[in-house]
Amino acid sequence: MVSNNIKSFIRDLPKVELHLHLEGAIPLNTLLQLIEKYMGKKHITLNELEQKFTYTNFDNFIDTWYWKNSFIREYDDYQFIAEQVALNLAEQNIRYAEIYFSPSDFTKIDSQPQEIATSIRKGLNKHSDRITINLIADLVRDSEPKLPLLNKISEVRDQGIIGIGLGGDELQFPPKLFTEVFRKAKKMGFYITCHAGEAAGPDYIWQAIRDLKVDRIGHGTSAIKDKKLVKYLLEHKIPIEMCPISNVRTSAVTSLDEHPIYNFYKSGMLVSINTDDPKMFNTTMEKEYISLIEIFDLNLFDIYNLAQNSIESAWCPTNTKKELNSELAKYYKRLVN
Repeated sequence: MVSNNIKSFIRDLPKVELHLHLEGAIPLNTLLQLIEKYMGKKHITLNELEQKFTYTNFDNFIDTWYWKNSFIREYDDYQFIAEQVALNLAEQNIRYAEIYFSPSDFTKIDSQPQEIATSIRKGLNKHSDRITINLIADLVRDSEPKLPLLNKISEVRDQGIIGIGLGGDELQFPPKLFTEVFRKAKKMGFYITCHAGEAAGPDYIWQAIRDLKVDRIGHGTSAIKDKKLVKYLLEHKIPIEMCPISNVRTSAVTSLDEHPIYNFYKSGMLVSINTDDPKMFNTTMEKEYISLIEIFDLNLFDIYNLAQNSIESAWCPTNTKKELNSELAKYYKRLVN
């Protein structure tokens, strides 16, 4: 049992999150308001909404993902959810975040990625005094042609879009299919990340590294099956955005006990702790850390190290990293010493 003192330590810890999907972080009350806006107040209750976010497998999760997104239909909706997500993160004392958004997922309107990004930024800016948030455009494997979307995204990179990612149906759409578009994204100056090794094997991680030239890997759990890959990730210090509770909820791993994060962390791999789709998985950064303490008997110094990993893996300017590290170090010394 984790003590209240440790829970308090983690709750107030200045945190960084790098693998968080805007659409999966919508507070349930916010999503309920959108559902009521389009379907009426008797369509679904909050309790029924909570029950809907239980999944039998990854495909079931993806189906629920698209169902949820069907209630995001106007640019004002994007601004609304972004504002509420930023507020929720700030209330958790998350000081810096890099958030994925998936413009191609919104099919209910004739939407333009540029307008979506601008609307999201307007919402995020409502809480810019409490949290710094940069954006990663998720091109989504199983959606529209990627090069036109990338070109449109590049037009509004001044909205804080620093990276390009690739989510969606990993198993059916391996990374190597997207070599051309990611080569162009690199030339444009974007950072690159890719969901790989979550629903597929280590070969997909190798593809992300060799074909897409990624700067980070999303999930990467199946790397544990390939000793050469683990060695490569260690030697090249490729950051891994790990999402333990998400991986259990989608059956990417059978249980937290069998999650490779502990082995990766102890070997020196640059792993960070993230929530992925926290409102769809009923998790928070606090729950993620506490779960790891309970399962793997981590101590506060381990939590401090993992928090440092997140900062080191972030795509923010050097001066921002220094500020984040300074705040984290002062907090740790004050509470532990």
